[in-house]
Amino acid sequence: MYVIVKTGGKQYKAAKDELLTVEKINGEAGDAVELGEVVMVCDGDKVTMGSPFVKGAKVKATIVRQGKAKKINGFNYKAKKNVRKRWGHRQPQTILRVTEVGGGK
Repeated sequence: MYVIVKTGGKQYKAAKDELLTVEKINGEAGDAVELGEVVMVCDGDKVTMGSPFVKGAKVKATIVRQGKAKKINGFNYKAKKNVRKRWGHRQPQTILRVTEVGGGK
């Protein structure tokens, strides 16, 4: 059984005991979180689609750690103007371990 869950403006496939890397969720390592925006539940041949979300479906997870993603390096310049700017960004992210996947009705 797996579900498609929406968090942080993105959708992720989640199954029991999997690790998910998602956009930052507030909390400390070891805290329990509940993701309620389940878009689809797939249990073998039975597929339940939500409109927009499946009623009663939830994903429970625990925070493994908070961290940052790989660095993105950027460089802007304007030709013939001697304008150059280097920049970098590391997006904060949370690593979750899915503990329970609850199907909807």
